[in-house]
This record gives sequence, structure tokens and C-alpha cells, in this order.
Amino acid sequence: MSESKPAAMPKPVVVIYTDGACKGNPGRGGWGAWLSSAGHEKELWGGEASTTNNRMELTAPIEALASLKRSCKITIYTDSEYVRKGMTEWISGWQRRGWKTADGKPVKNVELWQRLEALCKLHEVQWRWVKGHAGDPGNERADALANRGVSGA
Repeated sequence: MSESKPAAMPKPVVVIYTDGACKGNPGRGGWGAWLSSAGHEKELWGGEASTTNNRMELTAPIEALASLKRSCKITIYTDSEYVRKGMTEWISGWQRRGWKTADGKPVKNVELWQRLEALCKLHEVQWRWVKGHAGDPGNERADALANRGVSGA
């Protein structure tokens, strides 16, 4: 008789909308993330007293991914081309060049990019851009959460 291995559990499918906000750049900032999976939802937000918009845009997906307890299939929607292109186009070149840009300057926010990349390796992540402030319900919700983070910073 042959033993059969138990079938692998399918990975949960999670949709995440993220956004960052800053009042002044640098200034008071906030990030927000709305996660949805199989009818369950989670809202996350936070802020910093002195930060930049790009740091908040990066912090939102970092915090969302860090909140997950197991490996998932994820689609992240962001209105930040900085974050989407950073993860889908620029990061491999930065790594090849020792975290330098194409013109040899140090990559800004390198510790956040490295943390985001490490978290993405734990999951199957797809990045999608969504136009900000254009009525997309998930983006509007993430924006409201980011603004909540600003007021609490």
C-alpha cells in the first residue's frame, strides 16, 4: 500500500488597497491599508510626526503584509507608481548595483524597500496601479485610513 500525502491547502486570496498621505513633505504623515479575504475585512493605519509621502506609501503595504499570519496569494492596489514601479521594475537593478540608482546615487528609503521585498517573498504578490482620488472604493477607503493615520501622528 502506498501512502498518499495530504493535499496542500490552497493559499488564501487577499486583496489589499494601500495609501500614504503627508501634510507637508516632509511633515506629518499617515498610511492606511484595507485588506479583504473571503468576506473578512481588516483596516490598518498609523502615522509619523515627521516623514515623507513616499515613506508612508511604502509603509502601508509593509504593514499590511506584516499583518498576515500565513502565506497568501495577494493583489496589492496602490495609487503610488513609486511603490508599484519600485517593486516591479526598479528593484532588481538597485540590487545589482548595490542599492544604487542608475546614476549611482543611494536608493532613498532603502530599509523600507528591503523590508517590503522580504515580506513579498513570503507570499505570491501582484501589484496593480489604481488612479487615486478617482472614486475607486478600495482606494478611497485606504486614503481615508491614511488620513486617519495623519491625524493620529
